Amino acid sequence: MRLPIKETAFRARLIALAGVGLAFFALSGATLAQAEPYRLAPQTRLRLSVVQFMPSRGEFQRWDALGGEVVVSPEGNILLPVLGSVTVGNLDAAGLAAEIAKRLQAKIGLVDLPDATVEIVEYPPVYMVGNVKTPGQYQFRPGMMVLQAMALAGGEFRSESQGGQSETIKLQGDLQDIAADILRTSARIARLQAELAGAKQLQLPPELTKASAAAAAGEIATQEQTIFTARTNELNRQTTSLSELGDLYLAEIDVLQQKSKALDQQVAQSEEELAGVTSLVQKGVATVSRRSDLERTLAGLRSDRLDNTIATMTARQDLNESKRNLAKLQDDRRTEVSLALQGEQTNLERLQLRQTTTLRVLRQANELIANEKQSEVVKARGPVFSIVRQVNGASEEIAASEATSLMPGDLVKVALSLDTAPTATPALDPAQ
Repeated sequence: MRLPIKETAFRARLIALAGVGLAFFALSGATLAQAEPYRLAPQTRLRLSVVQFMPSRGEFQRWDALGGEVVVSPEGNILLPVLGSVTVGNLDAAGLAAEIAKRLQAKIGLVDLPDATVEIVEYPPVYMVGNVKTPGQYQFRPGMMVLQAMALAGGEFRSESQGGQSETIKLQGDLQDIAADILRTSARIARLQAELAGAKQLQLPPELTKASAAAAAGEIATQEQTIFTARTNELNRQTTSLSELGDLYLAEIDVLQQKSKALDQQVAQSEEELAGVTSLVQKGVATVSRRSDLERTLAGLRSDRLDNTIATMTARQDLNESKRNLAKLQDDRRTEVSLALQGEQTNLERLQLRQTTTLRVLRQANELIANEKQSEVVKARGPVFSIVRQVNGASEEIAASEATSLMPGDLVKVALSLDTAPTATPALDPAQ
């Protein structure tokens, strides 16, 4: 029986695809057979699962008490319930699972071999040292290469001087700001010193009159002169007001004293007149009412003299208070100016120290930039990599490149490229 042409072509296509698939699986099997399995190194975190088929129930039973996560110790052992310490040796995950299954069968006396599975949860870290931005340990991932590990470490280390011209420009700008602050602080100190000395005019320090600082000093001097004039005028107004108030109290006291003398004279005259009228009343010449009127007049004069004395004492008290207020005003102003002057002098010293420090940093930055320019040719060749790996309990240093595959626990050294490269063993095969 002959098949139709279309069906024959379809079957031929299926046979060809099947051949390609068989060839692919054959090549994959060859590749996997050539790849060396990962030997469980110290610090490897594992997850163990154990199950046992129960024929009576027709199902698998999990032994959670024997499973869980374990870490390979530096000595190459893991600690398990029932079995105790198990040596990993050069076993891979499948070999360790088989070894655990055999030991469980022998330990518990099982007829059938239990099904044990070992899964790698976390590999030992790799370590980056040398000319990298952030040396340290980093988590390993299967297939990791040297370039990927270097990326995790922040790439090649670059000194701060590689900020280049921008860093020096920033430092120069800081110096200009500090110089301007020093000018302002110096002018402020000159103004405070003039206020403390009671000067009539503000004299600027010599550094503010230099040609290099003339433009900035002009504005600063104008501002400080305005402040000096305003504060001086305010102090003069308050001082004049208190002085005039004291003069008023002095004039009031003088008037009260003159009034006191007049009252004393009136009291004396009234007393003499009262004494004469009293003598006449006794002789029957004058009336008693006349004497009573004089007594009332004398009592009023004495009361007025007492009021005048009290008013004089009050005026003297007010005069003393005005003098105290004037002295307090002057003392408060001196205290305020002295404290401000002390603070500005401290600030000036701090600014001068910052200026000196910034100048030193700028010089160092310029020196570093010069050194960087000298080493640009060396750095252009790129870094040199080497790997320190534990092989059969011994450390070996192997030359590597950016594409070299890493193994868990490897220590990667990154060095500057020099004219004479260090001697090392042949480049590491990525498959190893």
